[in-house]
Amino acid sequence: MRQLLVTVFGLFCSIHSVFAQGSDTDFMRSMGKMYVVVAVIGAIFLGLVVFLIALDRRLTKLENQIKEHE
Repeated sequence: MRQLLVTVFGLFCSIHSVFAQGSDTDFMRSMGKMYVVVAVIGAIFLGLVVFLIALDRRLTKLENQIKEHE
């Protein structure tokens, strides 16, 4: 779990550094769309993380059931 948090933090830092550079960033900030893009990317990433955690829990339960029946 700690590795996951470190990875997520590193990803957000790298995304921030990518969006903080360039003239396109200033244009998107002036139009107010920059924050929408970041919010959408964050929501997609958060959804994927939640899905993977739920999937891992389900697989762990199934593995435990298989071990009990053997």
